[in-house]
Amino acid sequence: MSAATQVAAGHVASHETDGTTRRRVLELVASRGPVTAGALAAVLELTAPAVRRHLTLLEEDGKIAVHEASRSGVPRRGRPARRYVVTGGGQSELAGGYQEIARQVLRFLRETGGSAAVTGFAKERFDAVARSYAPHLTAETAEGRAAQLVQLLSADGYAASVRPVPAPLSGPTAGTVARAVQLCQGHCPVQHVAEEFPELCEQEARAFSELLGSHVQRLATIAGGAHACTTNIPVNLPVNIPLNHPAKTPTEGK
Repeated sequence: MSAATQVAAGHVASHETDGTTRRRVLELVASRGPVTAGALAAVLELTAPAVRRHLTLLEEDGKIAVHEASRSGVPRRGRPARRYVVTGGGQSELAGGYQEIARQVLRFLRETGGSAAVTGFAKERFDAVARSYAPHLTAETAEGRAAQLVQLLSADGYAASVRPVPAPLSGPTAGTVARAVQLCQGHCPVQHVAEEFPELCEQEARAFSELLGSHVQRLATIAGGAHACTTNIPVNLPVNIPLNHPAKTPTEGK
């Protein structure tokens, strides 16, 4: 191989490495955002300046943005670190190019079968997801099952995570605080479809409730403009643990 060819090959390899790293940075911003360059550098085992270079390019391309946190009123010394979240453009890149045809199919379904047909499709879709996930949710608490659900969602491309949060109770128990966790999905493979067909988000939340054996509350969705889909799950209240195996159809077991 000539020297010129070796140099050209080196440039291609460097470009591919940069592209791969930038994709990984985008995925991590989706799963962990709002997140700082320093936190990303620790995960990727890169220097903070190297990560900032990728963040700058992603921000210029409109794939990520600086998260505007609410002001707490507590003065802080020094300049706060920039924390990044994925934009709609970044979500589209992570999702691939199949969403438009999915929207066309659902529009046709709504035009020919009405809203009930779309709801029925969404329910069937997430019932199938629940059947595939159920055998893997073996924990006896909602908190343990949420941790297992996060692993399954992440394996399916949802960039999921779970974090503990205090949850004020209402009704007869108002004034007390329940322990809860928030399940966050930093990526939605069907974001643009769900923007037009919120039935997908509604049926996903219902499936989560059945899988976890607990009431859940959907706080925000990517389709609704948030940087992540966030679901609140009480974990110190009584739970109704579902069976880990889907029910048999009438023709099975005969």
